[in-house]
Amino acid sequence: MGKQKHTILILGASGFIGNAIYKELLSYFEVYATYATENDFYSENQVFRKYDVAENDITEILNIVQPTVIISALRGDYKMQFHAHKAVAIYVRNHHHCKLLYLSSVDVFDGQYELPSYETNKPVAESEYGKFKLSVERMLLEKIPAQLVILRLPMVLGVNSPRIVQLRQAMKYKAAFEVYPNLIISLTTADKIAQQIHYIINKQLDGVFHLSSVDMVHHEDLFRELSEKLGAEVPVFKSVFKRNDDGYLAILPKYNKLPKEYNITVSEVIEASTLKDEIFTLKN
Repeated sequence: MGKQKHTILILGASGFIGNAIYKELLSYFEVYATYATENDFYSENQVFRKYDVAENDITEILNIVQPTVIISALRGDYKMQFHAHKAVAIYVRNHHHCKLLYLSSVDVFDGQYELPSYETNKPVAESEYGKFKLSVERMLLEKIPAQLVILRLPMVLGVNSPRIVQLRQAMKYKAAFEVYPNLIISLTTADKIAQQIHYIINKQLDGVFHLSSVDMVHHEDLFRELSEKLGAEVPVFKSVFKRNDDGYLAILPKYNKLPKEYNITVSEVIEASTLKDEIFTLKN
């Protein structure tokens, strides 16, 4: 199969999620990507452009690549990220056939814990990160509403995800690992996000998507099960209570649903995060 018509630019492709998206799309589209973390693979790969939100102007890269789809998985200083997304919005607005897919977060709902959140719920953010993500969402919705796809993500796991790496380290050294016994969350994997984004691009979908498992789990139950599947050693689970009753930091898909083959469940996320063969490979 030949490359399809889109020229895609992934901002933040050296990160855990961005890299999964890059690997998924590379064979199907003309893909370019930015990286901030120094690495011989990135610096020697012609499709990668060095970009640091604190140091570089994204407009220069946009004008060189001329993307028709921009996927933002950027990380870094919040203020500089906000300015970068403003520049991206200006580029998108001036190129009518261009679309921005913005990776947002469940944290835009971290100011309300009573129920899981759906695509049409009004976000209420409490944390600095949640407020930042929400501020970018609002700015983009104001400037490029017809050329924007908001992809809200729950907790993202996987064999090599930062949280699973942290859990394995805690198991190895019998260190403390924080769990929230009465917090109910939803999940996904980076690979599933990448597949869903591929589908969204192919079908030219618009709107707000909650790229999340279709079910939920208690935070503590999740990490206890993960540690059991990962090995014999158990970390020192440190229970953190933010409230007396159960609360939610969970998003669920309801109105903008993808086909069933793009769904994922909590048990599938756990399975994908504890594959022994892959863990062994990563160690060598």
